[in-house]
Amino acid sequence: MENEKKSSAISDMGAWAMNVVSSVGIIMANKQLMSNNGYAFGFATTLTGFHFAVTALVGLVSNAAGYSASKHVPMWELLWFSVVANMSITGMNFSLMLNSVGFYQISKLSMIPVVCVMEWILHNKNYSREVKMSVLVVVIGVGVCTVTDVKVNLKGFLCACLAVLSTSLQQISIGSLQKKYSIGSFELLSKTAPIQALSLLILGPFVDFYLNGKLITNYKMSSGAILFILLSCSLAVFCNMSQYLCIGRFSAVSFQVLGHMKTVCVLTLGWLLFDSELTFKNIMGMILAVVGMVIYSWAVEVEKQSNTKTLPHAKNSLTEEEIRLLKDGVEKSPLKDVELGEAKG
Repeated sequence: MENEKKSSAISDMGAWAMNVVSSVGIIMANKQLMSNNGYAFGFATTLTGFHFAVTALVGLVSNAAGYSASKHVPMWELLWFSVVANMSITGMNFSLMLNSVGFYQISKLSMIPVVCVMEWILHNKNYSREVKMSVLVVVIGVGVCTVTDVKVNLKGFLCACLAVLSTSLQQISIGSLQKKYSIGSFELLSKTAPIQALSLLILGPFVDFYLNGKLITNYKMSSGAILFILLSCSLAVFCNMSQYLCIGRFSAVSFQVLGHMKTVCVLTLGWLLFDSELTFKNIMGMILAVVGMVIYSWAVEVEKQSNTKTLPHAKNSLTEEEIRLLKDGVEKSPLKDVELGEAKG
């Protein structure tokens, strides 16, 4: 039992590490690929289509080689999930374009309380006071180190609302579908990735044209740009896999809270690799966010232990009335032959 707990903890840490490393890596690769100082590949939605195409290909090869089993999930569920996921991607891109960076960061931070409320509405899930307080500390910490100028307009606000709601619903649905159909994280990803890839590769160029006024067909591809696109797609496979894996193992709220560790890593690496400015305010915000994450991990563990203590002892003894009823039932009911299924006098 103790060995199982240790191996489970190691697996959990491995899933988080894969998500953090691949997410931070993909942000760094995309920064070089998409920035004007890099290769100026400003087609974020189409690039996401490439990501899911490569992920779908890996899933197809894995299924063909017998490394993963394919379980049945109704097509309407997969289509519905893919629509929500694509709305999340498109909504985030539009939100970033139409809003200031400060408001965009605030909208991303609002996902944690939105996920909490949606899980309460959809799954009747409640959270302890310690968990709520730790979430608040994380939100304040990340807000301090990322939010600067905040400008709001109606179109940007509506896009931000759409992005937050669809992203929250998508992350909750990942866990729900895995539990509902007893399907593994990679199996679910390999089923949804082809649908997302096809829809994003068709619609992506039009969305990108609306966002930046450029057609991907006019982009002059270089060997460096191709290399970074391939690197970005490779990292996206691990990023997508680890996202499904983490939400399947934990919850959408935990994924959001501990996912802000990526924000801290990105800010630190931006300072180390790209000479980004790191102010005292940024440092204090990052420290506060990390403290909040530590408190959250502790609060979730306390909640788990309290649940395991109360559940086994909730019905560990019978009342006198229940014992009397059981005795009466045994004395009055006829004995049954298990094999023949006939009542014996």
